[in-house]
Amino acid sequence: MEAEKYAKELEVAVRVVHVACALCGRVQERLFSVNDDHVMSKDDDSPVTVADLSVQATISWLLSETFGSQNVSIVAEEDTEIISKDDSAGLLAAVVATVNESLASAPKYGLQSPETTLETAEVLKAIRRCSSTGGPSGRHWVLDPVDGTVGFVRGDQYAVALAMVEDGKVVLGVLGCPNYPVKTESLDYHYQNHETKSNLASAIPEAWGKGCVLYASKGSGKAWLQPLIAGDNILEWPNYAQLIQVSSIDDPALATLCEPVEKANSNHSFTAGLAQSVGLRKQPMRVHSMVKYAAIARGDAEIFMKFARSGYKEKIWDHAAGVVIVEEAGGVVSDAGGRLLDFSKGIYLEGLDRGIIACSGLTLHDKLIAAVYASWDSSNL
Repeated sequence: MEAEKYAKELEVAVRVVHVACALCGRVQERLFSVNDDHVMSKDDDSPVTVADLSVQATISWLLSETFGSQNVSIVAEEDTEIISKDDSAGLLAAVVATVNESLASAPKYGLQSPETTLETAEVLKAIRRCSSTGGPSGRHWVLDPVDGTVGFVRGDQYAVALAMVEDGKVVLGVLGCPNYPVKTESLDYHYQNHETKSNLASAIPEAWGKGCVLYASKGSGKAWLQPLIAGDNILEWPNYAQLIQVSSIDDPALATLCEPVEKANSNHSFTAGLAQSVGLRKQPMRVHSMVKYAAIARGDAEIFMKFARSGYKEKIWDHAAGVVIVEEAGGVVSDAGGRLLDFSKGIYLEGLDRGIIACSGLTLHDKLIAAVYASWDSSNL
C-alpha cells in the first residue's frame, strides 16, 4: 500500500511535531514575561516569535539527522533575515537557547539529541537549510513552524504543520495543535462520534487536557489523533492514537462553518454571502491557523472556505498538511472550481480557482461549488 511506503516518514514526522509542540508550549508560557526581543515583525508585518524560528531549526535538524541532510529538502516559511539584523541579538540568543533545550528533550519523543550543544552558526545553518522551493519532482518536506502566529502571541489557536510532498503530491501530513482540546466536549461546537470519543476518555484520563497531534498518510483512508505528552511522560508509540473522521452532517442549516480570524488576506463578506445563499444558519467558528482543517477532520465543523483578497497568493505550507488529513478522514478539499489543489508548482498554490473549499462530505461541497458559480459575477472580488 502507498500508505505503508511512508510509514517510517510519518512516524518520524509525528514525533518531530510532538517535540515542536512542547517547544511552542514553553515559549508561549514565557512570552508575556519577557521583553519584546522575543516578538519582532517581518516585512509583511506578521509577527515572528522565538517559536517560529526555533521550531524551524529544531525540525530541520531532527529530519536531517534522521534521514541524512543530503536526502532532506525542506520548504518552509521562515528565513534568517529577521535575526541577522543589528537589533536582533536578543532574539537570536533566545532561539539558540530554545533549540538546544528542545533538542535535549528529543529522546523523550524517541528521537536523537545532538552530542554537544549546537552553536549559533549551527542553528542558523539549520534554519537556512529550509530554503527549497519544492516543485513537481523529488521529495520535499513542507513546514509551517507556527501557523497562526497572531493566535500564538494572543494565547489562542495555532498549529505546527508538517507535510511531505513527493513528485508534486502530498503523501503525508501532521498537524500539531497545542491549544486545541483533545476532549471534543470541551468545544462550544456540536460534535460527532460521541461514543467513540467517550471511550477515549476512559482510555487516557490524563490526556483530556488541551493539545493534540493529527496525522494521515495519503491513500490510507485513515486519519489519527494523539494527545500531547504531559509532564515527564515518554512518547510510547502510537501514544493512544485514535481514528478520527469527518462529521456526517450534510444539511447546511446544521453545518458549522470555519473562517479565518484575520481579515487581511480573506474576503469575509463574500464568504458570508455564500454561506447565506446555501442556507448556513449557525454562527461561524472563527479560528486562527490550520486548526480549521483539524476541526473538520475530527467532526467539530463541516466547512472551511477561504477566498483571498486580490493580489494574495496562497502558500503550500498553509494547506498541505491539513488537506491530506481532512481527505483521509473522509472529507473533500478543492479550489472553488472543484479542482484538486496543486502542490507541484513551488511555494505557491498556482492556478488556484478563486479560493479554497474544504468540506466534511460531497453533498455540502457540491452545494458550495454551485453557489460560488452563481454568486461570483456579482461579488466584489
